[in-house]
Amino acid sequence: MIMKYQNNIEPENCSGMEDIRIEIDNMDRDIIAILGKRFEYVKAAAKFKTSETSVRAPDRFKAMLEQRRVWASAEGLSPDAIEKMYRDLVNHFIKEEMSKWQLESENV
Repeated sequence: MIMKYQNNIEPENCSGMEDIRIEIDNMDRDIIAILGKRFEYVKAAAKFKTSETSVRAPDRFKAMLEQRRVWASAEGLSPDAIEKMYRDLVNHFIKEEMSKWQLESENV
């Protein structure tokens, strides 16, 4: 299921830059909240990982980036830009997950 964002004012109904900036700020706030929730899942995944390779999951990482490129194209966005954004974000999350995994594996 594809979830569509519900704006207060649709782009074509904005009466000026203030409306546009408010809507963009609202969307960015929601995007950041969703990324925070995504990170909670990443941290929760550490307890199911058995090795550094399973944390890094290079095959999954590659497949995930390819899927995000497809989704970007379907939304009329640049697949290269979306891949870069996800590559940076997920690499950061992997570093965080690796730290959590190493800490938890030391305590076992």
